[in-house]
Amino acid sequence: MTTPQVEAFLEMMAVERDASPHTLSAYARDLADVEMALGKVGLLGADEGAIEAWFSGMATRGLSAATAARRRSAVRQFYRFALGEGWRIDDPSRRLDAPKQGRPLPRTLTREEVVGLLTAAAGREGGGGVRMIALVELAYASGLRVSELLALRVEAVRRDPAYLIVRGKGGKERLAPLNASAREAVKAWLVVRDARRPEKVPDSPWLFPSGAASGHLTPRRFAQMLDQAAIDAGIERARVSPHVLRHAFATHLLEGGADLRVVQTLLGHADIATTQIYTHVATDRLTQVVNRHHPLARDE
Repeated sequence: MTTPQVEAFLEMMAVERDASPHTLSAYARDLADVEMALGKVGLLGADEGAIEAWFSGMATRGLSAATAARRRSAVRQFYRFALGEGWRIDDPSRRLDAPKQGRPLPRTLTREEVVGLLTAAAGREGGGGVRMIALVELAYASGLRVSELLALRVEAVRRDPAYLIVRGKGGKERLAPLNASAREAVKAWLVVRDARRPEKVPDSPWLFPSGAASGHLTPRRFAQMLDQAAIDAGIERARVSPHVLRHAFATHLLEGGADLRVVQTLLGHADIATTQIYTHVATDRLTQVVNRHHPLARDE
């Protein structure tokens, strides 16, 4: 049974962090696992020794490094919340070291699958399809983070620019290119967007306005829209997300021969090591193509 404190934590994650239902469900299970392991003392009464013993015990139970890392994250975030609420005066999870695990390769899509998403969006009736095409085209053409994409201001695209000036992590600015296809998609969306605005109502400053508290489309809503587009395109839902479009942007550039430093700049990565992960994806994909199509690589 979930405690009131855990319920309050999950509510905060939903409202303030915009956590998805999947994330909230996972955190609820993780914290329930900790409560059960700790027994009567529970999360609020546990000391460092109890928390460290619980964490060490996960390895003996055969849990994967990924699962252990997620449960550690849930516990760490819960205790930070508990400190802020005044339920604890210390953090018993502060010495938990993250379990070592191999860095997973980012999920991506083929060019054909990106086209499939756009085709699925074009098949929708009304302005929703036009908006979806603009969202996918912008994300795929520029490699914007989802937060950067949804926070675009309408004034930034009114004059049909060839690139956007984006303020990314750490307040650093970079140029994000827009190809002809993305620019046409934005033009089409502006026509629909402006026609939707009631007379005598001030225009929203956002390119993708909504009734959300932020005033613009939320990452969760965009993810839901992509889920439906994936279903319509016959693509597994788990393989598609707003961030996967950014991965596809980087991977397809490298597959096409783009310089790694250029891709690093376009993505806004401070460290090139972060960008290098895409070279493994591109190399794996190219190897698959060679093995599938080269005559000497075929099995007789």
